[in-house]
Amino acid sequence: MTEKEKMLAGKIYDPSDRELEGLRVRAHDLCREILALSETDKRKEKLLKELIGSLGENTVLLAPVQFDYGCFTTIGSRSFANFNFTCVDCCPVTIGDDVFIGPNVSLLTPIHPLRWQDRNLYQKPDGGWTDKEYAKPITIENNCWIAGNVTVCGGVTIGSGSVIGAGSVVTRDIPPNSLAVGVPCRVIREITEDDSLADNSELF
Repeated sequence: MTEKEKMLAGKIYDPSDRELEGLRVRAHDLCREILALSETDKRKEKLLKELIGSLGENTVLLAPVQFDYGCFTTIGSRSFANFNFTCVDCCPVTIGDDVFIGPNVSLLTPIHPLRWQDRNLYQKPDGGWTDKEYAKPITIENNCWIAGNVTVCGGVTIGSGSVIGAGSVVTRDIPPNSLAVGVPCRVIREITEDDSLADNSELF
C-alpha cells in the first residue's frame, strides 16, 4: 500500500511521504489564493472546485477556509460554511446537502498516539524525520446545523437533521434529529414538530 492508501484506510502512515506532502502544499496554496479574492470574484468558485474533491451546486464557503488536503472531502449541494472553517481531511470527510456550518468550526480526522513514546518524531533510515499518525473519517449527514466554535473529532457521524450547539466537542456519533451540546457533546433531546416555526408565531 502507498502511504496515501494507508492514510485513507485509517492505518498508521508516514505523513512525510512526498506524494502526501505535495497534496498538502497544493491545498494550502489554493486556500491562500481563495483568501486573496473578493467574495464576489467568479474565480473563487473555480478554485474551491479545484480544492475540494466534490462540491455540490449552490454551496458557499466563506474565506478563510483551511483544508489539509481538500481532495478527500465531499460537500453536497446548498450547504454553507461561515468564516474560519477548518477541515483536516486525512481520512474522508463527507458533508451532505443543506448543511449549515457556523464560524470557527473544525473537522479533525487525525488521531495521535496517547503515549509520547509513540507520538514524538523519530528518524527514518533515510535520515528524514516523521511521526506515527492515523485518522478516522467524519460524516455530517443532510440537513444538519453545526453551530459556531464546534470541533468534530475523527470517527464521528452526525445524523441527518441534527443540531450541534455552539462550542461543543463531538467525540461520538450523534443520532438523527437530535439537539446535542456540550464538552463532550451529548444529546439533550430529539428535535420534533414542536420546534416548528409555525408553532412559534411570536417570532414573526
